Amino acid sequence: MTGYGRATAALEGRTLTVQVSSVNRRSLDLTVGLPEAWTALEPVVGELVRGVAARGKVHVDVEVTGDAAGEGAAWDDEAAGAALDRLQAFALRESVEFRPSAELLWSILNAQRRARSLPAAEVAEPVVREALGEALRGFAAMRAREGEALLVDFIQRGEILHRQLEIIAARAPEVPLLYRGQLHRRLREAGLDLDLDDERVLREIALFADRCDIAEELTRLRSHFEQFAGLLRAEGEVGRRAEFLLQEIGREVNTIGSKANDLTISRAVLELKNELERIREQMANVE
Repeated sequence: MTGYGRATAALEGRTLTVQVSSVNRRSLDLTVGLPEAWTALEPVVGELVRGVAARGKVHVDVEVTGDAAGEGAAWDDEAAGAALDRLQAFALRESVEFRPSAELLWSILNAQRRARSLPAAEVAEPVVREALGEALRGFAAMRAREGEALLVDFIQRGEILHRQLEIIAARAPEVPLLYRGQLHRRLREAGLDLDLDDERVLREIALFADRCDIAEELTRLRSHFEQFAGLLRAEGEVGRRAEFLLQEIGREVNTIGSKANDLTISRAVLELKNELERIREQMANVE
């Protein structure tokens, strides 16, 4: 499911910004962007995200902006000079002309200043937790709104499934009778004067009726539909359970299609398959 959340917090004279975003994916794929000095906080971020998301390609970005008081004094001339010397030595080894510019010096000094000025990870952790928690609440609220829209869609599609099921159920008892009439007509057209009460005819009709009997499949489908409707209103994670149930529904529908031997039922089966595929596509996004 898609979602977005953002929060800010103050951290030693700077602004800490946390953004959480996600797009659809069947499993949880989490990526985290943290300042290099805070990479130790990645497990903390992962734990908090997994508390609210089980699916989706989720990205968390943690950024620190702004200037802290007295940050200019954080420059370390020796460290910056050493970095410049290393660059010059590397250029010599690679036979590259090295001409330091004001922009290069500024980049080295600024990068070194930011690294020195960030508080330690253990100091930043409480603030990161608080800001991430707020961002995740907005993130979860957005996903919940999408979930409500999906629920309405699932209910409407469930009604379509029920209608097609009832069409099949009403038609099924007529199929052997129609076959009986067709068989009688074919016998007459072939010049075979066989009575419909002939044992061979009755046996053929009985075999056909047995092959196209879908009573058990209809019973299981009704049960599956009831379970699916109940699952949509259940608490907690429902996505994977619903996917399994939809797989079982698909099997019953396929069996009915293979046994139908009737145009009306075949059309209803095709509608069932189309709606099931649409539901499966949407259910892949649900927690």
